[in-house]
Amino acid sequence: MLSSRASSSVSTKLPTRRAAGIRSISRLVQRTANTAGSKRRSPAAAVATRDDAIARNRIPIQSASTTLQQVRTQYSSLIDPGSASKGGGIAGSRAPWQAEENIDIQKVTQTAIIHELTQQQTRTIEQVVPWFLNTMPPAYFRQVPESFRLDHIKAVSAIRDANMDLYLNLQSHLPDGRLVLTFIRPGTQPGLLLQMVKDLPWNHFQGGDEYLPLSRVQVFSALDESMSLNMFVYGDEQAEPFDVTVAGARILEYADEVLESDVPDEIPSELFEREGLIDYMKKCSENYITRSDPRRFMQQRMIFERVSGTEGTAVHVEPSQVDDVTDHYWVDVAIANSLPQVALEHTSRLLFLHNFDVFRSHLDVVSDGENGNVTLLRMLVAPVDPSAVDDASIELLKRELKRAKWLDPQTMDLIFDKYPWLGVKRGEIITAFCSLLHPVMAKENALAYSKANIFDTVTNERYIAYASAIADLFLNRFYPKGPMSDDELEEQSEQLRHAIDSDIEDTVASELLLKMIDIVKYTYRTNIYMNDRYSLGLRLDPRIMTVEGEDKELPYGIVFAHGRRFNAYHVRFRDISRGGMRLVTPPNAEQFALESAHQYDECYGLAFAQQLKNKDIPEGGSKAVNLINVNDLSPAGKNFVMRKSVKAFTDTILDLVVDTEETKQRRIDYLGKKEMLYLGPDEQVIPEDIEWIIKRAARRGYETPNAFMSSKPRAGINHKEYGVTSEGVNVFLEVALRKALGIDPKTDSFTIKMTGGPDGDVAGNEIKILIREYGENVKIVGIADHSGCAEDPEGLNHDELLRLVNNNLCIANFDPSKLNTDGIVHLADNDEGAKARNNMHNRLEADAFVPAGGRPNTIDIHNYKHFLKPDGTPSSPLIVEGANLFVTAEARQKLFEESGVIIVKDSSANKGGVITSSYEIIAAMLLSEDEFYDNKEAIVGEVLDKLRSLAHMEAELLFREFDNYQGSLPFVSQIISNSINSATDALTEALDTVTYDEKEKLLPLFRDHLPATLANLSFDRHVERVPEQYIKNAIASCLASKMVYKEGTKFIDSQPKDKLAKVALKYIEKENEIAKLKEALIDT
Repeated sequence: MLSSRASSSVSTKLPTRRAAGIRSISRLVQRTANTAGSKRRSPAAAVATRDDAIARNRIPIQSASTTLQQVRTQYSSLIDPGSASKGGGIAGSRAPWQAEENIDIQKVTQTAIIHELTQQQTRTIEQVVPWFLNTMPPAYFRQVPESFRLDHIKAVSAIRDANMDLYLNLQSHLPDGRLVLTFIRPGTQPGLLLQMVKDLPWNHFQGGDEYLPLSRVQVFSALDESMSLNMFVYGDEQAEPFDVTVAGARILEYADEVLESDVPDEIPSELFEREGLIDYMKKCSENYITRSDPRRFMQQRMIFERVSGTEGTAVHVEPSQVDDVTDHYWVDVAIANSLPQVALEHTSRLLFLHNFDVFRSHLDVVSDGENGNVTLLRMLVAPVDPSAVDDASIELLKRELKRAKWLDPQTMDLIFDKYPWLGVKRGEIITAFCSLLHPVMAKENALAYSKANIFDTVTNERYIAYASAIADLFLNRFYPKGPMSDDELEEQSEQLRHAIDSDIEDTVASELLLKMIDIVKYTYRTNIYMNDRYSLGLRLDPRIMTVEGEDKELPYGIVFAHGRRFNAYHVRFRDISRGGMRLVTPPNAEQFALESAHQYDECYGLAFAQQLKNKDIPEGGSKAVNLINVNDLSPAGKNFVMRKSVKAFTDTILDLVVDTEETKQRRIDYLGKKEMLYLGPDEQVIPEDIEWIIKRAARRGYETPNAFMSSKPRAGINHKEYGVTSEGVNVFLEVALRKALGIDPKTDSFTIKMTGGPDGDVAGNEIKILIREYGENVKIVGIADHSGCAEDPEGLNHDELLRLVNNNLCIANFDPSKLNTDGIVHLADNDEGAKARNNMHNRLEADAFVPAGGRPNTIDIHNYKHFLKPDGTPSSPLIVEGANLFVTAEARQKLFEESGVIIVKDSSANKGGVITSSYEIIAAMLLSEDEFYDNKEAIVGEVLDKLRSLAHMEAELLFREFDNYQGSLPFVSQIISNSINSATDALTEALDTVTYDEKEKLLPLFRDHLPATLANLSFDRHVERVPEQYIKNAIASCLASKMVYKEGTKFIDSQPKDKLAKVALKYIEKENEIAKLKEALIDT
């Protein structure tokens, strides 16, 4: 029901400004009144038309004032057959006009009830209509179609008539099929909009899997504050052609007036120019244009332009005078590429937290071309306490609105619901530190330091004050206008440690808080004070991630990022490094927690493997692992969050490495040196991600943006298209077959089993190369991937495999009719098939096993024996690791010691991909995109020749050294990598001390390193386009690998490190002399 306040405000006096809405409403009232009993009949007339009435299954009503009791009284003779008629019938006998059946009595009763209810509804509508017209704001009548206004009045009237609370949810559709949800609630108290948004459903679908996004919101509050009426529209507006100059005539007229006026306006004048304004309006819906106030439209265009082409958020707040009401503000927010419903919830939540009541709100979505969409919100708000609003509070609101898009749900719950006094920055720091602690502390006690327990403990009411104090320590340490000195940090840290030790008895809590203090100490850089950051990033001293008792090489540097639904690490082992970014998306909360516990170790292991395989190139090894929480998301939502996480993580890395005016002013640096790093695509990174990263790097001022990310669609070398990783894998496979098994694959038949599907990069290309190089000699007896496995002891049909590869199909699509007698295809969609798929690499016997896909650590110390047959011999005597970390180091050693398995380690076997990416990076530095594209095929061909040559040199050395060392092949592989890397590091350092002439003597090494076409086109540009440190690294790595591959590891290991540069120079000098001598001999 309407509140007493609403009831008392009902009036028949209609304001002139609502005349447009009155005519349609009056028609509704008139139709209701006409239906309710406009034809009145006397009792006699009723009897006379009895037969017709019964035939129509109704009895006409008597009059508008007749009640049920009156009907019973006046028609008692009809109701009671035993009574005498007023016309003189015989007592006890039925008069001819009396009802023969009880149904007549029921019909009279029904008619009376219907009449009474109809009259009651009429009276209610007569009261509600003038009240509704008088109390809804003018914007409601301008912006809501008549049909919806009528529905709203009928719904409110029905609730009022039923004497119920004014609590309604209505569902309807626009003519173009879009879904409209209308929520009506009593009152206009703060937080009401937020509660409605939380009540909105998330998964609206239409026509199967087509997701319906929230595309428009209209929020209205009754002027007497008796109710709120909010409309939420789902689905994209059908873009019918319309003339923007007609629809936007008012806006264009206003723009002309502004341009002709001398009155200054905060909106830049170029935004009012007609041609540009018309182009912008073409991106907007007709409805948005026609219902927008011209100045508000231009205000929103201004903030749209601020975020166009970015992932950012822009906010504008200004006082408003609405119907002569003071202390109101317009809040305009533009949010690039945000789910509109999420944007609305975040904004409503923050306004509620800052004690603002929302009186009106509108949401629209405007296209931003290739960049996606921009959600535009405009809200009319009023503070609960006007005296508490000042410039500082408005600025704080604006900053937090800009951060809201990127806040993790856990952070939002902490600062909005649990501890509002914390504030956004402290909340972010605390949740980030908890995430960073998990993979470190879980090694000590996985149960006590589970992900959930860490957060619950740190944010417990008993300990939150200490967590807040540590967050303040971090903020003060990096405060741009006056950062905390080392001495001050140590003093305040010690005070906090003492307070924790003396006050907290719980060991888990105290250990966590003390470790959080260490995080502050071991952070070199952060973007905490950068205005438009996408996540919280820390450049860490690697020592913070070490655990006592671990004997592992310390990385060069670590970047950690914590953002909305993701945590990410970037680990690198040299200053200038490259490596791929992979996305990990566990399917449920339990798996997410497990992945979180070993996320850093996975990233470290992948980066270390990359460091070992990067021995032939200028860049050291690195890896990025982005762990994303996609639990309970639809496929569309999962993809949206993944793309957003890539952008946030990448931009955070740029925050920490680029040198711009903003970073100089807002980023405190305790590292003291410039850093460069390069990324590449890995699992679940798509071409759209690559393109965005390159554009963003350019926009952020990265010196060589085209080199920042490899595998660019046009100016890159696509690993899958050219099969670069598999080309190297196959070189090692061929050498290993010859050296270890005595099989010549060019002439002898041999068998292979593989993991990784035909649609995968490494596996699919390896299938093509095996068939290309060895034809019928190769029998691929088994392939397993995510979808299942196909097995055939006589070899899977080559043509069918190539069909799958060429059509990018997984192994489940293998045609069973192409199998031989004992062949079979197992699908992983059932328990039996999944089990067969999971153990295929162990069960099937083959000469060689090539893991070319699959999760890290599939074969480990606990299950390696499954790879052995009952007699202890291996199911395959040779493993060539096309996939990274498929077999753990411990399992490799056990397989070698117990059954003599020869394993070509990943850091050797699959280095072709990193070699290619390195050449792509240097090409991006030296050539324009068009130059590269015009010469791409020649450059790619030369790159493939170089990587095959480098793979063959290492493979030959690997087996030569294997004969000289007592140990497994992986052990020898690591010796080779370590030897080259240590020589590279020593040479890089020594090159800082050699003379200019000596450097010039070494420069040809850099030229020879390049593909010939690239060198011929651009070597003369290297001084101005290639960083000096990169050239040093290139010379050092080229020289180191040349010496090791020719002379062996013992030659390098026997040289004193401080003399290595001089030895290398002498080596090159003698090599050049020998080359000249050979030329002279040829000439003679």
